Amino acid sequence: MAVPLMPKSTAAWLVDNTTLSFEQIANFCHLHVLEIQAMADGDVNMLGINPVAQGQLTQDEIELCQKDPTRSLTLLGESNEKYRRSPGARYVPIAKRQDKPDAVIWLLRHHAELSDAQIIKLVGTTKNTIEKIRTRNHWNIQHIHPRSPIEMGLCTQDEIDMEVGKHAAS
Repeated sequence: MAVPLMPKSTAAWLVDNTTLSFEQIANFCHLHVLEIQAMADGDVNMLGINPVAQGQLTQDEIELCQKDPTRSLTLLGESNEKYRRSPGARYVPIAKRQDKPDAVIWLLRHHAELSDAQIIKLVGTTKNTIEKIRTRNHWNIQHIHPRSPIEMGLCTQDEIDMEVGKHAAS
């Protein structure tokens, strides 16, 4: 389900600059009709963002929907591709960062076939940490206990299966 970039700001702009119905705007921005009505009443002050300038809508689409209140706005397909986050390092909350060595030792014991790069991708740790855990030179080695990274929320079972499958295929 495609959602416009910054839906509330997009809705605020549509309320201020078009004659679309609240239902049309709510359906397009995936918001409740009462939120749209609050924006129109001035209860919610928000800077609007032009979806046409952002490449999320065309002016023709807005005009067609203004003429036909039963018609729904459709998001242009390529607009979300432009803002999609690249699959890279994921943010791990500070509270879970001390759990990474536990996940590393679990992966080393249960999936010894995984390379360091695959473990780094799954858990988000460093090669240096993996090596220190392998050689038992980690500064906190006496308090590291194997725990599943899935249960700790560091990765999913599908991600582990995919990495194990890559190793099996090679």
